[in-house]
Amino acid sequence: MKYLANPTETKAVLDYFGFDTKKKFGQNFLIDENIVRKIVAGAGVMKDDGVLEIGPGIGTMTQILCESARSVTAVEIDKTLMPVLETTLSAFDNVHVINDDILKCNIKELSEEFNSGEPFKVVANLPYYITTPIIMGLLEGPAGEGLVDSITVMIQKEVADRINAKPATKDYGALTLAVEYYSRIVKVADVSAHCFMPRPNVDSTVIKLELYKDKAVKVKDEKFLFKLIKAAFAQRRKTMVNSVSAVTDISKDDIRKALTEIGKDENVRGETLSLEEFAKLSDIFSLRTVL
Repeated sequence: MKYLANPTETKAVLDYFGFDTKKKFGQNFLIDENIVRKIVAGAGVMKDDGVLEIGPGIGTMTQILCESARSVTAVEIDKTLMPVLETTLSAFDNVHVINDDILKCNIKELSEEFNSGEPFKVVANLPYYITTPIIMGLLEGPAGEGLVDSITVMIQKEVADRINAKPATKDYGALTLAVEYYSRIVKVADVSAHCFMPRPNVDSTVIKLELYKDKAVKVKDEKFLFKLIKAAFAQRRKTMVNSVSAVTDISKDDIRKALTEIGKDENVRGETLSLEEFAKLSDIFSLRTVL
């Protein structure tokens, strides 16, 4: 079987089908087999695993996933790629290609129909324009329902840096804390723009999110925690006292007292607080109402 993960085979497939990549779907196909295999290995895909692949494209990574996993359910939004995938994946009987938008898919139904109701390992080369909605959609929905075991994704390096940032750095923010709340973040590899066809304007990074059975921190009110985090980063250069009081009904005096209670100065900024510290503040304020 000819693998697609090289420039010659990718170009041959695109030319044969007369396929033009669509910017609206963020289509950039991997042409480096070493990178594809590194992603699959980093995802920890084994012979008894059911994989959910988001955006299989022409089937470049799907081929290797099919060789590695028990079954692969591939969700592709572009209907014009269906005949391409039917051809490039014809050698495999353990793949199910679904023409749908992953943000609208019922993953529970996919799991029951194609994965015996077991949790998926999600693997994807995500379009840059929709990376955060897909990741957060998986974490806030299917992951919490026990439908996802892990999420291994190739994303824009800038977004990966934000997700994997540390407190008091420029990349640290609400996205960092949200992903950290649900998962342990593991960096798998950096990927040069030269590894894609067509070549994007930025480099990529592959990360694996190992989902917690319980969340990273325990809080009395999860919804309040994220309202507090959002408030803290709404104007990140402001102090916690000013940023939180500006968008909630919590008084500055109460915020100062709470910060003192967790051992922080009243001039501290949200960008310096850890998830654990936000959780402590959230519990102190959780009986109050955020406007």
